[in-house]
Amino acid sequence: MVGPLEQALLAAMIFVIMLGMGASLTPRDFWFALRRPYGLAIGVVSQYGFMPFIGFVMAVTLDLPEAIALGLLIVSCMPGGTTSNIFTYFSKGNLALSVLMTVTSTVFGVFLIPLVLLVYASALDLEIPRDNIIATLVILLVPVVIGMVLRKISANVGAVTEFFGSVLAIVFIAFIAISWVPRNWQFLMTTEPSTYFAAIMLGVFGILIGYGFAKLLRLHPRNARTVALETGIQNAPLAVAIIVLTFPGEEQQSIIAVGALYSMFIVMTSTAFTLAFRRANTAAEQKMPDSLL
Repeated sequence: MVGPLEQALLAAMIFVIMLGMGASLTPRDFWFALRRPYGLAIGVVSQYGFMPFIGFVMAVTLDLPEAIALGLLIVSCMPGGTTSNIFTYFSKGNLALSVLMTVTSTVFGVFLIPLVLLVYASALDLEIPRDNIIATLVILLVPVVIGMVLRKISANVGAVTEFFGSVLAIVFIAFIAISWVPRNWQFLMTTEPSTYFAAIMLGVFGILIGYGFAKLLRLHPRNARTVALETGIQNAPLAVAIIVLTFPGEEQQSIIAVGALYSMFIVMTSTAFTLAFRRANTAAEQKMPDSLL
């Protein structure tokens, strides 16, 4: 379980991460996104079409316990996060498209996360506290709005806030490793291999399917690797926050397991794919396409 002190630290980190995400945005970004419905559609399909379906299929085929399956569904229904923007940059992808997809999935998530969760949870005969999840998502949008206001007031303050938010997304992984893993070591030792498989392969399958989807659409290679990373890299801190703020007691430990494991393994998975993308990057791919897509 996550103790009171950890809950407070987690809440503070999530606030700063979402604040940094908001600081990376301007009203112009939303107008820019609306002018490119093709990009919006790709973002929504990738995050709320492919990923929840991947989570659902693994929950069924691996015959996961109810709590583990619920945790897997919650992680798979999350929007993209700032971590995907970082890996897109290092993989020589299209950073503008990455930010656009992150913004799209985050804003649409307030409506789509509860809806998609309800559909798949019902199919697995699982109960979810929908109202609590909606309330948590609305509350977590507040720092995003504050970040946008800071960016509007001062571009420099916005840039610093955005930087700290991105860095803290990585620090979150260390926080999970240092605080949650040691105290739950016995639980992790008795956890079925299928849980580890689900936590690792959710990101792997997401990146591979996202890349295949982008190639099917004949996107520029830089955009293809961007869509791949944006699809497979979920906002794990947001998933953990929703679980901690929604589920109490012993039940929380099992539900949060996939989110915690995914948080740690997705860094290694994304690093491996990023190195592969960089090796495949050719001189012809260096030329930016005329548009985001």
